Amino acid sequence: MRKAIPFLATVLCGLLAASGAYAAKGKSSSTVGKTYKWVDENGVTHYGDTVPQEYSQREQQVLNAQGVEVQKRQAEMSASEAAAYATKQKEEALRRQHDMFLISTYPSVAEIENVRDARLDQINGQIGASEAYIATLTTRVDRLKQRSMGYAPYKAGARRMPDDLAEEMVRTLSELRTQNSALAQRRSELQKVVDQFDADIKRFKELRTSASARLNDGNTRKK
Repeated sequence: MRKAIPFLATVLCGLLAASGAYAAKGKSSSTVGKTYKWVDENGVTHYGDTVPQEYSQREQQVLNAQGVEVQKRQAEMSASEAAAYATKQKEEALRRQHDMFLISTYPSVAEIENVRDARLDQINGQIGASEAYIATLTTRVDRLKQRSMGYAPYKAGARRMPDDLAEEMVRTLSELRTQNSALAQRRSELQKVVDQFDADIKRFKELRTSASARLNDGNTRKK
């Protein structure tokens, strides 16, 4: 029985050695042929078996033995960079959503122009009504001013302006300022609508041209 112990120990050592060699072989086979690709601060592209520590936070690509990218690691971003990236992604998503809206809503440029004209007519109607009301208020203010000229302090020795006249003057002037501000906003809105529809028409044409080009390319390949 004692003679069997050295034999068992020898067998056990052999098994452990074989296991270690297999593990080492597996590890080397998993890393062999890999090449890392990164760009330094000067824009120069580098290749190597490992990425230097100073570039470990930058974007990296892992290439196989044939030079094909098999993995990509995005660069770590600062808080400001992450916020800017998120904003850009949101804007891109909104742009794609608006593109889909244009293509799915309008069959032609003429239809976009019809919607634009209807919207402009509505705003122009509001502007016309505001201008008419402002003209009425301006006339009322002029009349109130003429009445106030007969009272102090505009006329020396005259009696004090009646409270109801002063209150009406203040109220009418306030309303005139409010309406002028509203008119300016409507005119600004009118220009924004014009600019928005001009941009939509331009983008619609680009999308239609792109779709037509893809369709023609597909037909050409089929032939």
